[in-house]
Amino acid sequence: MDAIAAALGGTAWTLAFFIVALSVIVFVHEYGHYIVGRWSGIHSEVFSIGFGPVLFSRTDRRGTRWQVAAIPFGGYVKFLGDADASSVRQGDVSGLSVAERRHTMAGAPLWARSATVAAGPVFNFILTFVLLSGLALVTGVPREEPAVGKMRPFPVAGATLAEGDVILAVENQATPDWETFGLVTDALKGKSTLSYRVLRRGSEITVTGPHPQAPVVGEVQIRSAAMDAGLQEGDVILQAGGKDVRFFDELPDIVAAGKGQPVALSVWREGKTFDLSITPRIRTVDDGNGGFTERYLLGLYSGMFFEPAVRSVGPWEAATGAAQTMWRMTTTTFSGLWHMIRGAISSCNLSGAIGMAETAGDAARNGAQSFVGMIAILSLGIGILNLLPIPVLDGGHLVFHAYEAITRRQPAEWALRILMTFGLTVVLSIMIFGLSRDLLCQ
Repeated sequence: MDAIAAALGGTAWTLAFFIVALSVIVFVHEYGHYIVGRWSGIHSEVFSIGFGPVLFSRTDRRGTRWQVAAIPFGGYVKFLGDADASSVRQGDVSGLSVAERRHTMAGAPLWARSATVAAGPVFNFILTFVLLSGLALVTGVPREEPAVGKMRPFPVAGATLAEGDVILAVENQATPDWETFGLVTDALKGKSTLSYRVLRRGSEITVTGPHPQAPVVGEVQIRSAAMDAGLQEGDVILQAGGKDVRFFDELPDIVAAGKGQPVALSVWREGKTFDLSITPRIRTVDDGNGGFTERYLLGLYSGMFFEPAVRSVGPWEAATGAAQTMWRMTTTTFSGLWHMIRGAISSCNLSGAIGMAETAGDAARNGAQSFVGMIAILSLGIGILNLLPIPVLDGGHLVFHAYEAITRRQPAEWALRILMTFGLTVVLSIMIFGLSRDLLCQ
C-alpha cells in the first residue's frame, strides 16, 4: 500500500508541474497571437487556456472572453469571424460590414495576419530569453578566478579550504583562472590530497584539501537512472563496479565497460555510506565534433568538494549570455533532428507528452532554478516546432501567407483542405510516435 501511495503521489506531482509548465508556455504563446492581433486591429472573441467545458470565464471591456477550460493541455484564441477555435479558413464573414470585416482574421491585411500568426512562436522565444536572462541575474555566474563558494561535505579529513578563499596556486603552480586551474589539477591526478595557496581575508596562506576532480556529484540529470535511484548533488561515489573511484572521470569508463549491466555503487552522503545498484541507460551525447554518439550513462555530472564562488552580472551580460544559450540550444536541436532522420542516432531521443511530464516533475524536484530552466527549454522547443512549415502549425499558415503574397491570391479551398488534413496527420503521427518512444524506450 505504501508503494502504491508513493507511486500515486509521484504521478500527481509530475502531472501537477507538467500542467503548470505547459499552462505558462501556452498562455505566453496564445497571448502573443492575441496581443499582436489586437495591435493589428483583429478582434479576439475568446482567449482560452485549455479545452472542453469552461471552468471559469470573464469578459473584458473589449469584448474578449478570457476562460480556463477543464482539459489543461493546450489553449487557443478565437478571432472574430472564425468558424471555430482551430479554423483554417476563418469562417464566413460575408454578412459583416466592411468595417467589421477589417477586424476579422479573414478580412485583415496580409501583414496583420502574418504578424499575428508569427507572434505565438516569437513570444515563446521571448519567454525563453527572459527566463534565461532572469536566471543569470538571480544566480550570477562563476567568478573568473578560482574562488571557493559553499563547501560540500567530504569524507576526507583535512579539507581546510574555506568559503571565500581565492585559489592562487595548486602545488605551487599558479592558477589565475578556471581554465588554468583545470589544466593544473588534471596533471596532478597522481595525488588525492593537494596543497593550495589561497588568499583569505587579505592574507596568503597554504592549506590542504582533496583533489578537485574527486568523484563528487555536481548535478543529477533529469529523467536519468541516477535520479530514479535517488542520487543527489553532493554525493561522493566511493566505489563503482567493485572498484575504488578516486576521480570522477573514472566512473564513465567503469559504466561503459559494463555494457548496460547494473553497476554496484558505494555512496557517501553527509557521514553515511550506503550501497545501491543502478542500470545505466543508453543516451545520445554530443561528441564535440559536430556529431553525436551513444553511450551507457548513469546521468551524473561531475562536481567539486566546493561550489565555485559566483559574481553578479549586469543586464547586458545576462542578455547576451541568454542569446548565446538560445542559439546553442537551437542549433543542437536541429542537428539532433537531422541525425535522427538520417538514423545516425536513436529515435529514443524524441520525447512525447509522458516524457515532457516526467521532465517537468524531475525538474521541480531539483528545485525552482531547475524548473524555470526546464520551462525555458520547453518554450524554445515549442516555438521551434510551431515554426515548422507543416499545415495546421503556425509555420504552415505562414507558408500559405507567403504563397498569397507571391500570387496575390489565397490557396484554393480544396487545396487548403487537403494540405490541412495532411498536416494534421503529420502532427498526430509525431505525437503518437513520441508517445511510443516514452513507453518503449528507457
